[in-house]
Amino acid sequence: MKTKKTITDNTVDKDILSYTVGEDPVLDLELAVWDCMGTAAHVTMLSEMNLKRPIVTKKEASSVRKALARIASLAEKGEFNIREDDQDVHMAVERMLTEELGDLGKKIHTGRSRNDQVAVDVRLHMKDAILRTEAEAIALAVELRAFAIRGGKTPLVGRTHLQPAMPSSIEMWATGHAEMILDQLENLEAAYRLADLNPLGSAAGYGVPLPIDRQRTTELLGFSRMLHNCFGASMARGECEASLLSALAQMMIALSRLAEDMILFSMPEFGYFRLPREYCTGSSIMPQKFNPDVLELVRSKAAQTIGLSTSAMTLLHAMPGGYNRDLQDCKLLYMKGLETTRTTLRILTKVTAGLGFDAERCRAAFSAGVFATDVALKKVADGIPWRDAYHDVRDHLERLETENPDAAVAAKTHAGATCGIDHNLYARREAKALKSVSGRLGALLAAKKALLK
Repeated sequence: MKTKKTITDNTVDKDILSYTVGEDPVLDLELAVWDCMGTAAHVTMLSEMNLKRPIVTKKEASSVRKALARIASLAEKGEFNIREDDQDVHMAVERMLTEELGDLGKKIHTGRSRNDQVAVDVRLHMKDAILRTEAEAIALAVELRAFAIRGGKTPLVGRTHLQPAMPSSIEMWATGHAEMILDQLENLEAAYRLADLNPLGSAAGYGVPLPIDRQRTTELLGFSRMLHNCFGASMARGECEASLLSALAQMMIALSRLAEDMILFSMPEFGYFRLPREYCTGSSIMPQKFNPDVLELVRSKAAQTIGLSTSAMTLLHAMPGGYNRDLQDCKLLYMKGLETTRTTLRILTKVTAGLGFDAERCRAAFSAGVFATDVALKKVADGIPWRDAYHDVRDHLERLETENPDAAVAAKTHAGATCGIDHNLYARREAKALKSVSGRLGALLAAKKALLK
């Protein structure tokens, strides 16, 4: 059976075509709405160009936008399809416009290349996805803080090298992990700032001999600014994907460490935490088992995301200037990384919401040595030089048996210590981050709605 002719590939061998098209017909379904948005902005700009004979009139541009709105609606309902002869979302949208609008549909690609078209789609998709990822990360931080409030000043053995070290608390453990996750928003914000640059109008990387207005499309699409140099805009493809994957990998590392602590502290030998039974799996042979499979898979997913990040950077490292087809494969990498990270955030939020603790097991885990540093510092406060206090405590550890875990937790009152956790600080960070995310997501969706109506 012969391959159907396409807009751009009329004589390509079907196996070669299939190899080069790759997974775009599936992956591009994620980009369909954003492709319609980018096309609506481009057509609007074409209708406003100062030419003796307009390529697209304002009335025609309005017709195109209405047709694009209908296509976007199909995509949002899961009813948009990319045919084999389309190859990708761009050609599918152009085909549908041409079927509905005739020759007018054939004009929408004027002044564009699929290079800058997909770059716009990806950046719009990324902006939306990054903001939603941040919101999900904030939700997990909020749930961790709720667990911190439930656990409060309950003593918990702090560990270094996994060995008992110093007095800690459930509150400190949970808010410490929450803070790590909130800090990862900075990496996502860096990726967002890169995605928030408009490449549209760079075409194949060298501009076009038409008086296009790139600032106009930048405003219509809600980007912070344009990527000025057309060649640089072309080379920036892949950069966004690699930056985002790096941020996602670092987030997944933080999540993996949280999952590992939950696994360890819920082991019978520790017994500090109780995992929700409904989130644990059983054994096919051992009736008593309730396994933390979901948390173990967080570790695996973190490793996979690190691999995706490495793949993206490796893909780029020896690529010559200008567009190269290798860049197509970045799409799969970053979309998989996003899916994995967002799912993991939601899963851990559910697990944390159902997490319990055993206060008595936490207190019973304190051995005398856990208090050694605190007692030595008390001696320093009484005027004994640190090194003398250190040796005195080390040589008489038996004296530490009388120390009390709750008193040790209450004794450290400075900022960030066991009795100095500022929940208002976390609440303010969460609220500020969520307000920023909501505002930008609202602006992006408003820009989409304005173009597709």
